[in-house]
Amino acid sequence: MVDVTRSVLLLAHTGRQAVALAAQAVVAQLHAAGIEVRMLEQEAADLAASGHVDPAAVTVCDGGPGSAADTELVLVLGGDGSILRAAELARAAAVPLLGVNLGRVGFLAEADSVDLEHTLERLLARDYGVEERMTLDVAVLVDGEVVDRGWALNECSVEKSHRERMLELVVEIDGRPLSRWGCDGVVVATPTGSTAYAFSAGGPVVWPTVQALTVVPISAHALFARALVVAPTSSVAIEVLPSGTTGLIACDGRRTAALPHGARVEVRRGSDPVLLARMHDRPFTDTLVRKFALPVEGWRGAADQL
Repeated sequence: MVDVTRSVLLLAHTGRQAVALAAQAVVAQLHAAGIEVRMLEQEAADLAASGHVDPAAVTVCDGGPGSAADTELVLVLGGDGSILRAAELARAAAVPLLGVNLGRVGFLAEADSVDLEHTLERLLARDYGVEERMTLDVAVLVDGEVVDRGWALNECSVEKSHRERMLELVVEIDGRPLSRWGCDGVVVATPTGSTAYAFSAGGPVVWPTVQALTVVPISAHALFARALVVAPTSSVAIEVLPSGTTGLIACDGRRTAALPHGARVEVRRGSDPVLLARMHDRPFTDTLVRKFALPVEGWRGAADQL
């Protein structure tokens, strides 16, 4: 019998066999424990068609903003891309997000596939904590009017729309102009996103407990073109100048829109955080070493701390 007081939304990248098998195990264990398992319509259909999930064991939802409403958490099987997709539903419902990495790096995941059974046992026992992660609120203005709004967990990027021309930008911090850049783009990132696109663009790694925003130019042709770390209360604005190409904006690489000449992008700390379920009290240093396979041979600290 399903316990209607406990419900979990399961998201899975169904195109991979390893994920399908993991989803099969999750549905079976949670359903056997009497917990309602919700799945998005297409994912449930894919797993049912492949014989991995019994349709009677899941509740199908449409994937709208209310899909995770009244659930205990959102459980994601996949990589960071799948977790970022799931974050939209978890944030809308203000419920924690628990990622099980079946991708590659998986910085946002709390557990790996080999730990799946133990992870489910702790979920059933409600043996996990919840951590808030900063987000970004983003507004796009054209001729002084807001034409689009969005948000991001990792980063907001403004990039050139045509490869053969540079993007000409003016960057503003806290209402004051900072610099004009001819560049490929700019990334504004949260601490969570500092190990993603911003890192690839040359930005610093920021510990998740640090409250700050980073502004990272991409291939800027300017004397002053270093990555910046600004206060969490700061506002960042980026204006697209007519002397360069037009631009594109992307939030977490997913939600995109065109930026015409004269467009202005305003980025601030998000009003609503993303909640991450945590089962390990692991120092972030250890996470960096593990995810990036960093060499630590020769360290003379206590061996049992590795």
